[in-house]
Amino acid sequence: MAACALVTATNPGASFLRALRFTPPHVSLAPSSAVTDPHLSKKFLVVQDPVLPPAGLEGAVAAIGNFDGLHRGHRGVVARAQALAKKLGKPCVLLTFEPHPADIFAGRPVIFRLTPPDAKAAQAARLGLDGMIVLSFNKGFAAQPAEDFTQEILAKRLGLSAVVAGYDFRFGAGRRGDAAFLKAEGARLGFAVEIVDRITQDEEGSLEAVSSTATREALEKGDVELARRLLGHPYFVRGAVRHGDKRGRLLGFPTANIALDPSNRLHHGIYAVTIEIEGVVREGAANFGRRPTFDNGPPLLEVFIFDFSGDLYGKEAEVAFFSFIRGEEKFESVEALIAQMEDDCLRAREILLSQR
Repeated sequence: MAACALVTATNPGASFLRALRFTPPHVSLAPSSAVTDPHLSKKFLVVQDPVLPPAGLEGAVAAIGNFDGLHRGHRGVVARAQALAKKLGKPCVLLTFEPHPADIFAGRPVIFRLTPPDAKAAQAARLGLDGMIVLSFNKGFAAQPAEDFTQEILAKRLGLSAVVAGYDFRFGAGRRGDAAFLKAEGARLGFAVEIVDRITQDEEGSLEAVSSTATREALEKGDVELARRLLGHPYFVRGAVRHGDKRGRLLGFPTANIALDPSNRLHHGIYAVTIEIEGVVREGAANFGRRPTFDNGPPLLEVFIFDFSGDLYGKEAEVAFFSFIRGEEKFESVEALIAQMEDDCLRAREILLSQR
């Protein structure tokens, strides 16, 4: 078996401030930062809680919402915002909230985050947006009058030219702000408003079953192929490389170990994956689970990278999931585990070859 560095990456979605200190492969989140993605032709700006219109994003058109997963349904809102921004000659941004409002209202983390802040920024950049503005969400923010949100934040602090939202977007105390209210406020304050009605079809087919909830449910069952169809892209996690316990190396399968966000409820098992580091994509097989043969410890994603040998410590990685191979299980011997791992790798290679 080919060797690779044993690494551990952490996904920092549990806290947005922690995410701001995290540097993913192509998108760096900071209170105000300019990021260049090697896959893109322009910089992508990420700004948290600006008090003035962000430099480089003045007069922006904003697609507004939680956008967890940035799935195919969300893209209808994003596409409308991009079309309006092009018409007005303005930058286009994602305007979103952290932490997820559902976690704040519940008083604890309850949402399986499909796209923690760094992943959301990465996907927004890939969709061609110019930046992402993140507003810190708490109970005080939720309790502010709807008029304060439109006047003090959208008009004054952000200086938006236009806002595009889905038909079911609500904001302000008592969720008083709805589509009609937002349109009236836009007319009063001088920014355009477009509301996107429920979209039932896109170029990939029906959107009837597409939602963040449906995607989470698919991942909880290990159905990463369904999740990919719902999202419009493979489900992925991101993290920083660090040293692990090197058990995989002793077995002949050195792995990149990724401690996912505590909210992550991906089904435990073996997956065919790709891992991208510094713009280079490699194939591999990954186990996500508690390693019942050894310690039954905290959930960990362990990625064995095919045909690779090198030092990855201190680097950033993105792991994308393409197919579920089998569930995690406890083996009676290390020899039995190794034999099964060899079969898993062969199966993963076959799956990934078929999808090239």
